[in-house]
Amino acid sequence: MRKQILLSVVLVAVSAGTAMAGHGKAGLWNVSTTMSMPMASMPPEAMEKMKAMGMSMPSGQTFNTQICMTQAEVDADKPPAMTQNDMGCSGKVTGMTANGVTEDMTCNGRMKGTGHMQISFTGDSHYEGSYNFNGNMEGHPTQSSSSFKGDWVKADCGSVKPFAAK
Repeated sequence: MRKQILLSVVLVAVSAGTAMAGHGKAGLWNVSTTMSMPMASMPPEAMEKMKAMGMSMPSGQTFNTQICMTQAEVDADKPPAMTQNDMGCSGKVTGMTANGVTEDMTCNGRMKGTGHMQISFTGDSHYEGSYNFNGNMEGHPTQSSSSFKGDWVKADCGSVKPFAAK
């Protein structure tokens, strides 16, 4: 259960951040994600891993992170691949307009199941959306939903490194 929660949180964070590809500005973004799955049961080691990634969880259900988008990611016509952390997930954009994008995700690694993401853009400095996932993590049923929003901060990412798919 503990691994399931951490991987779900990471998946949503990466999804929300990389969703700006093709629609935003290069630079530093603040991303806030609210999840419906219980976070109070997250073990201290999982919290430490999240802190190491620059995430904080002040309310137990909402966490904030900063993501650096490169110009190449912004110029792309689809979100970057999200296969990090041994999740085995791949996404397929199912719809894209000037004001939004929808994507379906299939996970066949440690997480198995399907997800759907919807994002709406307000100019090139703000977005918001939702993500739903149903499946299992190492044999344990997983169902989560989240809402997220991102706001551009500045062109210089400082010490925040761009996402790098592995």
